[in-house]
Parts: sequence; structure tokens; C-alpha cells
Amino acid sequence: MSDTVLAPAVRPIPIPVGDLLPWAVFGGLLFLVAIYFVGTEQGATSLIPGMYVHEFLHDGRHLLGFPCH
Repeated sequence: MSDTVLAPAVRPIPIPVGDLLPWAVFGGLLFLVAIYFVGTEQGATSLIPGMYVHEFLHDGRHLLGFPCH
């Protein structure tokens, strides 16, 4: 039989909220921009003229359950 040696437990280092908050805000803004373009960038509410964004994201709209026509 062999003897088993256990390593001491290592505690994770906590991440301060002040370091995490800017990344959370940045991620939230990216999420909102993505939801805008996938969900509402079409027709009368369009910020970009034409239907290019709508056609580019058309299948993604249906995949995520957004009606578009």
C-alpha cells in the first residue's frame, strides 16, 4: 500500500466589486446594443437607413423568438 499525502487547501482570492463593476457595465451595454439590433432595428424605429441590418440579422431574430414580419 502507498501513503496518500494531501496538499493544503488553497482559498480563492476574492475579486473586489470595484474591479468587476466596469466590466459588468461594459457587458451590460454590449448586451443592450445587441438586443436593440436583433430586436428592434427595422422599419419606422430604424436608426440605420435601409434594410441591411434587418436582413443581416433576420435568422437570428427568428432563432431568438423576435417576430419581424
